[in-house]
Amino acid sequence: MRRVFPLAASIWLAAAMVAGPVAAQDAPPRQAPGSTVPLAPAQQGYPLYPGHDDPRLDDAELAADPDEQVVAGLSSDAVAITASFDGSDILIYGAVKRETPIPPGASLEIIVTIEAPAQALTVWRKERRMGIWLNAESVEIGAAPGFYAVATSGPLDRILDPEWDSRYRISLPLALRAFGGKLNVEDAVPYTEALIRLREANGLYRLEEGSVKLVDQTLFRADISLPANLIEGDYKTRIFLLRDGEVVDVYRAPIEVRKVGLERWLYRLAFDQPLLYGLMSLAVAVAAGWGASAVFRKIRRA
Repeated sequence: MRRVFPLAASIWLAAAMVAGPVAAQDAPPRQAPGSTVPLAPAQQGYPLYPGHDDPRLDDAELAADPDEQVVAGLSSDAVAITASFDGSDILIYGAVKRETPIPPGASLEIIVTIEAPAQALTVWRKERRMGIWLNAESVEIGAAPGFYAVATSGPLDRILDPEWDSRYRISLPLALRAFGGKLNVEDAVPYTEALIRLREANGLYRLEEGSVKLVDQTLFRADISLPANLIEGDYKTRIFLLRDGEVVDVYRAPIEVRKVGLERWLYRLAFDQPLLYGLMSLAVAVAAGWGASAVFRKIRRA
C-alpha cells in the first residue's frame, strides 16, 4: 500500500501540470510602455486576419491596387488535435498576379508567416543565492505567440527592409508585443532573446530561410511543419510579396486548430466541471497505482 500513494501522487501532479498552462492561454494580451518594438504600426491598424472571402484589408502603407498581387491557397485550413496527434504539415502555394511585364531591377521575394494566438507571460532570470537557485528579476511580455514560423525565399536580413519589418512585425523578435507594466530591469533584450531561444529549441519558433520555392518570379510554394505541442486557437497566415526590401502586397488566411475527440472532452471537462474532473483524475490515479502494485506483486511471486 505504501507504493500506491507515491505513484498516485505522481499521476495527480502530472495532471495538474497539464491543466496549468492551458489556463494561462486565456490571459488577455496587454500593451504598455516599455516595449522594445514600435507601437505605432499597431495603433495605426496592425493587419488583422479576415476570412477566406476577404484575404486583404486596407493597409495604409500599401497601394490600393498594386501592380503585383499574391493569389494563394493552403492545403488545409484546419488542424485537428487528437490523442495521437504528432504534428502536421501545411502546404502554402500560390502565384503572383500581374497585368504588366515583370518589373526590371530587384528580384521578387516571398515571406510566409504562421502565427498562433498570443498570450501574456513573465520571463524570469534565476540566480543562485546561498546555494539555492531562485527566481530573481523578471520581465513581463504583453503577448507572445505560442507558435511562430517564418519561411522566406532568401536571407531575411537581405530581402526585408527593417522599416517594413517594424510595420508588419515579421521577424521573430518583433512578433513579441509590448511589455506589460513597468520594466524592472535595465535591459529587457536578454529576456526576450532567452524566450526566443527556448521556444526555438522546442520547435515553437522557427526561421526557415530559403524554404520558399519561387519559380520564374510567378509561382511559389512553402512547406511548413506544425509541431505536436500546438496550442488550440485561430492561427494566422500571412504571405508577403516584396521587391527591393519593401512589402508590395500581403495575403492573409486563417488556420483553425482545435482539439477533437477525447482530447477536447477532457479539456472542456477540466474547465466546465473541475470538481468532476478532479475526482475522475483521483480515481484514475488510485486505480493506476493499485494496478501497478498488483502487477509487481504478481511478478515478484512468480
